[in-house]
Amino acid sequence: MTKSITTKIGFVSGGKQSMPHYASFTPLVSKDVRIDHEGLGLYGASLYEIGNQKETIVRRVTELAGQHGWNGVIVTAAPTEVLNPGLYDALKAALAIPFTTALHACVAALRVYGYKRVLLLTPFDARLNELIVRHLENAGVTAVAPHSFDELRVPQKMSGDEVFELTRKTIDAASKVDAIYFQGAVLDPIKVLDRIEGELGMTAIASNPAMLWYILSSLGRRDPIAGYGRLLSEWPKLPL
Repeated sequence: MTKSITTKIGFVSGGKQSMPHYASFTPLVSKDVRIDHEGLGLYGASLYEIGNQKETIVRRVTELAGQHGWNGVIVTAAPTEVLNPGLYDALKAALAIPFTTALHACVAALRVYGYKRVLLLTPFDARLNELIVRHLENAGVTAVAPHSFDELRVPQKMSGDEVFELTRKTIDAASKVDAIYFQGAVLDPIKVLDRIEGELGMTAIASNPAMLWYILSSLGRRDPIAGYGRLLSEWPKLPL
């Protein structure tokens, strides 16, 4: 018997409505939760096109939330936030429902476990990585980002084995860290989070699982699921 929908969540991207890595996100979601994917179409070939569009993002997210009757909203992608300073506070002022951004949810997950120094892995270039590092520093998290991609374009999906090897090689080259933090879901680490944690012996926080955990927890839900990393299997309470 199919469960009836009890919770409706908006999953809003600054770019396209649909991306290949979204398929890895679907198995994490309970059957009574509906995820509405919406793309604002504010960038094309380069993620930098999303910059300086804070008012447009806030207005359109607020409009979509009202149109769809969402219970909560996820605003994806660290570039959207770091290239639009003050976006989180502006969304907080405009929205009457729980919401999260990628960076906010991941910082909350790191705080739950007391991690303050992380290996940051992204599909972004060095400039964008530096903006994320500064944002995390302001939130009390030191990030080491030794790997970047030479060109910033909308990256192609990497295989699970490629993500694992990138993580293994990069962590060997990094100075001592408490955890691994994947920001930028096109790396698509979800299917190998358990393998990374098991074989490399370190907690791995990834943006899509962290956003799901955060928004559902904000709505009073607890939906633990095994096989996709420590955060989702343990489903800890949100930090105060």
